[in-house]
Amino acid sequence: MSRASRQDIWEPSPAELRDINPYEEARLYTTNAERERWEGLATLFGIIVSLDALERAYVREAVSEAQYEPACTRLLAQYKTIAKLVGMAGELGGDAGQARTASTATTAAAAAAVNMPTTTTRDGLPTFRDVSDFIKTYHMDHQAAAYRLRVGVPATVEHASSQSTQSSSERAKWVAETTQGFITFMDALKLKLRAKDQLHPLLSDLMSSYSRFAPTTSAAGGSNGAAGDAMGEGRAKVLHWLITLNQMKASDEVDDDQARQMLFDVEGAYSAWFRSLQA
Repeated sequence: MSRASRQDIWEPSPAELRDINPYEEARLYTTNAERERWEGLATLFGIIVSLDALERAYVREAVSEAQYEPACTRLLAQYKTIAKLVGMAGELGGDAGQARTASTATTAAAAAAVNMPTTTTRDGLPTFRDVSDFIKTYHMDHQAAAYRLRVGVPATVEHASSQSTQSSSERAKWVAETTQGFITFMDALKLKLRAKDQLHPLLSDLMSSYSRFAPTTSAAGGSNGAAGDAMGEGRAKVLHWLITLNQMKASDEVDDDQARQMLFDVEGAYSAWFRSLQA
């Protein structure tokens, strides 16, 4: 190493070394607000790790569908809550989002040195654009959790179950709930509802009911053939819109072209699903 480069490296003096207590706990915060934020980030880290473990356990059949779905739904809800509490930039908008992304050149240089995000709050605390930014910053190898957070619904909702062992009365209830879900969501679009916080809950409920019917079987439990293929295509389109809404901020709105295409796709999925009931 050259003499010039060595001069740029700070080294503590012997007197400063004597004043350093190696057993003293290093504090990341000086105020209660800073402490709450760091604890929130730690909670978010734990949720991602837990969700990744749950996803892998489900794939390996270490947990059943009955155990997986409520646990995954709970973790997804906890993620949405903690993301707002820690002020993740993806959860903010307008002036609030701009205020939380203020940073100084000094903070940016320090962040780069320790691989922290260069975007900080006014108190110098890190903030993140979205969960992908958080995962990248802390070198988290949790791809299963990242995908599930992006989709926003459990795998049992994303992929319809092929099980058809329920009674006729139970299936009739499912048909009624799914029909209601389709009609409610299509009516919402026709009534010009465009915000994510208006459409996402309705589409999520619809997808939860819709996923009870596998594309390869009818509501009566028999083979579907071509109707099942059409139903599978319809489910894929509904899931696409659910993922699209899930990645938007609560205050974001779909434009008229998106709403028109969404209504067209959902109506097509509803028609395909209705035909499968008669197969």
